[in-house]
Amino acid sequence: MIITTSLSAQEPIRLIARATVENGDTIVVMNLPTVFIYGDYAFGRKHEKLVRNIRKVYPYARLAGEKLNEYSIVLAAASDEKQVKEIMQQAEDDLMKQYKADLEKLTISQGKILIKLVDRETGHCSYELIQDLRGEFRAFFWQSFARIFGMNLKSEYDPMGTDKDIEEIVSLIERGML
Repeated sequence: MIITTSLSAQEPIRLIARATVENGDTIVVMNLPTVFIYGDYAFGRKHEKLVRNIRKVYPYARLAGEKLNEYSIVLAAASDEKQVKEIMQQAEDDLMKQYKADLEKLTISQGKILIKLVDRETGHCSYELIQDLRGEFRAFFWQSFARIFGMNLKSEYDPMGTDKDIEEIVSLIERGML
């Protein structure tokens, strides 16, 4: 279908567009880019702080998702429980050596956000991950330690409810808009 329109009297503009005919009417068919609509924000200090905290911890959450996928493949090939424990101990030692100093510098609010984002990236709360990979005792220990600082490793990510703001900011980061 060719559509002719004129912005000025001298030069008409011709556009070529797809169209479909339904019940004798010609309907133009166009693909439009996706538009995301977010809530009404009072972009203040609180929101800026949330953005800053998410930007700091989101790479660690993504890394957790990637590492979980890597280790899942390695653990699936393990022959027995002893080998699984050795692999997980080595993985924990490597990760601690590489990231412990950075993670110790996180604030409590950044830690809470990280716990939520790990759940988002892996599909499992932090408590379940520790329990499955390192055992019930370790999971209980880290949960007790987290509770001292007002955190909960069993908290789950709720992108449509309590974590809506976090989800919106993460989606903007993923699209390169933040």
